[in-house]
Amino acid sequence: MTWPDWLVFGLTLLGILLYGMWRGRGQHSADAYLRADRSMPWYMVLLGVMATQASAITFLSAPGQAFTDGMRFVQYYFGLPLAMIVIAVTFAPMFRRQNVYTAYEFLERRFDRKTRLAASVLFLLSRGASTGISIYAPSIIVSTMLGWNIYLTNVIVGGALLLYTMRGGARSVAYTQTLMFGIIMGAMVIAGMWLVQSLPYGMGLGDAIQLAGLVGRMNVITTTFDLDDKYNLWSGLIGGFFLALSYFGTDQSQVGRFITAKDLRDSRIGLMLNGLVKIPMQFGILFIGVLLVAFYAVVPGPIFFNTRVADEVRMRNSQASAQIEQRWDDATSRLNAAATDVVRDSAAAGERYVAAHDSVQTLRKEYRALVKRSGITESNDTNYIFLYYVRSMLPAGLVGLVFAVVILASWGSISAGFHSLATASVVDLHDLFRPHNDQTPLAAVRRARLHTLAWGIMGIAMSMLATRMGSLIEAVNILGSLFYGPILGIFLVAFYIKRAGGTVTFWAAVMAEATVLACWWFDVVSFLWLNVIGAAVVVGVAITRLRQ
Repeated sequence: MTWPDWLVFGLTLLGILLYGMWRGRGQHSADAYLRADRSMPWYMVLLGVMATQASAITFLSAPGQAFTDGMRFVQYYFGLPLAMIVIAVTFAPMFRRQNVYTAYEFLERRFDRKTRLAASVLFLLSRGASTGISIYAPSIIVSTMLGWNIYLTNVIVGGALLLYTMRGGARSVAYTQTLMFGIIMGAMVIAGMWLVQSLPYGMGLGDAIQLAGLVGRMNVITTTFDLDDKYNLWSGLIGGFFLALSYFGTDQSQVGRFITAKDLRDSRIGLMLNGLVKIPMQFGILFIGVLLVAFYAVVPGPIFFNTRVADEVRMRNSQASAQIEQRWDDATSRLNAAATDVVRDSAAAGERYVAAHDSVQTLRKEYRALVKRSGITESNDTNYIFLYYVRSMLPAGLVGLVFAVVILASWGSISAGFHSLATASVVDLHDLFRPHNDQTPLAAVRRARLHTLAWGIMGIAMSMLATRMGSLIEAVNILGSLFYGPILGIFLVAFYIKRAGGTVTFWAAVMAEATVLACWWFDVVSFLWLNVIGAAVVVGVAITRLRQ
């Protein structure tokens, strides 16, 4: 990066850190630290909910997801608006009336302690692991910029975030998320506009959509009903509904955002607006990946977007690498020529362009296999596609801003993750077994900060495993789907099956989790359907037991 990039990058991150620590001053009680005294207005609830979900994985991996698989990932969010309605009508008022710190407190009052613990432990497992993946995403940027070891970078990125999260708790998280999300969206809009303006040969937006569409990347709607297909209209509406209902309605990282609202009305407005704006926002982020398909159809691109790994392959397996790269140069030349002809309205060039694109994709797969044979674990470069464009094509200053944006997005999500994990472990585990009824308010804050620190260390440790994963946006959603269904099933029974007791619900959740893990292990269905299966098993077992 140039010195203007470093200046923008450093000042942006330092400013957010100092702002978060300033906003977190004066924590006087556990309620202030864990729930921000329930004083947040609706717009902070909205931005907090969106920022918690829209991590660096969203902005770093989503364009790469669209580049490799098209726009169909957006269908994953089609069930979200329906889920927001259910949460606003049922979940939010119930949590408000019960005056809970965590969603799982309600389960003990409705059922018993073991059911509360079961749900809380499932949450801690899923959120602890996914927070580790979220730490790895911005570490990719820092390690790429500075040439640092990825494991050392995980420690530095996660450690810096802990500064204001430990100090300020819910209030610090809420205020920094609001500021960060505004910066993030502004920078992504600018990056998208610059990408359109940088298309060569007088290409316009219509030409880019045409090139992407010819190779199947404008596949926004897929109507085929296929349980093995990860992203189609039905998996999005049904599986996505259950996943969103569980994530936003029962995951403490999200529940902790809307229970901080000053009243129920503000909670509901924030939730409903999230349901309205999330799909267009995600569409826009994915569309950047589609534009990159068109851009690298007419401009020579690398065979592997993680340049650091490509350099290692050249060192370890120079002869094989040189042979593939020579074939790559020939294939991209044919692709660029055919794509240019398509833009110039040559009707006969369409088939040539598609054939050349298929050849390029085949060579990419062959190179990824070579990366594996070379003993390198990072054999998937999906998460580096947008990053490569930013580094090589954006002007000075904007590069540093976009890099800072991806890290800010990650900090917004991770800080909420750390805080929710600490809240759940303090309220649902520590205080449950070792109550401190006579402690001072400041002692309660200190204990909550220690739990935040412990989960920060755990998240950094989990981030070390994320280097072996492919698309991070898929990985984090698959991980959540392993646990969200049974958790949601417990809450559905609690809300809608009044005669069901704690013991029946607890064992139903155990059976559901075992079923979900078995379906995933044996690859029975695509991951979105795991949320439906988990919830259905809990509800089904509870109803069956009532009829016996």
